[in-house]
Amino acid sequence: MKFLDEAKIYLKAGDGGNGACAFRREKFIEFGGPNGGNGGKGADIVFLAVRNLNTLIDFRYQQHFRARKGENGSGSSCTGAGAPDLIIKVPVGTQIVADDGETVLADLMHDGETFVAARGGHGGRGNESYKSSTNQAPYRADPGEPGEELWVWLRLKIIADIGLIGLPNAGKSTFLSAITRAKPKIADYPFTTLYPNLGVARVDEREVLLADIPGLIEGASEGLGLGTRFLKHVERCNVLIHLIDATAEDVADAYCLIRAELQKYSSTLAQKNEVVALNKTDALTPDVIDEKITALQQVTNAPVFAISAVSGHGVTALMRQAVLFVQKKEEDNDDTHDEQI
Repeated sequence: MKFLDEAKIYLKAGDGGNGACAFRREKFIEFGGPNGGNGGKGADIVFLAVRNLNTLIDFRYQQHFRARKGENGSGSSCTGAGAPDLIIKVPVGTQIVADDGETVLADLMHDGETFVAARGGHGGRGNESYKSSTNQAPYRADPGEPGEELWVWLRLKIIADIGLIGLPNAGKSTFLSAITRAKPKIADYPFTTLYPNLGVARVDEREVLLADIPGLIEGASEGLGLGTRFLKHVERCNVLIHLIDATAEDVADAYCLIRAELQKYSSTLAQKNEVVALNKTDALTPDVIDEKITALQQVTNAPVFAISAVSGHGVTALMRQAVLFVQKKEEDNDDTHDEQI
């Protein structure tokens, strides 16, 4: 299944049903009077966030959504039936953005959360509703109101516990495949990862969701490489794992390069909790590993771990530290929510 994280779609809510103009005509009843019913309400268009989706690929093949019209009213004081709402399922983490591309209408961050994007029109009034003591035989019946119509952008920001960042070929995909059942593309050339990959890892008694995004390079904030297009998918992570290729000539420079790109993209993202992983240490001697860890500790206050995604060395300790950050962030969010209540 292809990954798509942005789509523009057209929405047209249902029009209201027309009111009816009718009169009673019954044997032995001299004055029947009006009995035209009102029209039914048009269908709303409602977005529903669901957990079992992780891409907007369906909206590449269908960009127009039109909801049903309400039923027309009829004689015998019958009101037309309202049309059922049109439910559009989207992944958890989807933002509904106005046509201007900037105004966020809704941010669906929880499973089962809904948002009414376009409201259906009200049904027109039938002539029975216009009956009065001074107008006992009204011929007026109104058409239904039109439903709302608009264009919106759908933008997906994956909600994962842990985000993997680093330069191309730092070993992020190998790391993801080693600790989860995900099967990302792995090769010995840069930019083998062209779109985010997700995987679920089990750490002791806890399951966490990891998001691996394409590697960043210097100048990504100006659009070089794949740019910062996919950084939005780690904006909501509780902690970042920054993987660095231990075989690189200057690991401190590699670390600072990524940190600079994060700061240019978003100061909020740059301030997230972080764990630094010196990967591919199976190719180095212990003395060289110690030198590179010391070099990293001089440029960061984050915990630094020497690991090998291929052999599994150090991975468990790294993931336990990351989970501690995840749990701390969740506790802080709970405390903030309680204070707001």
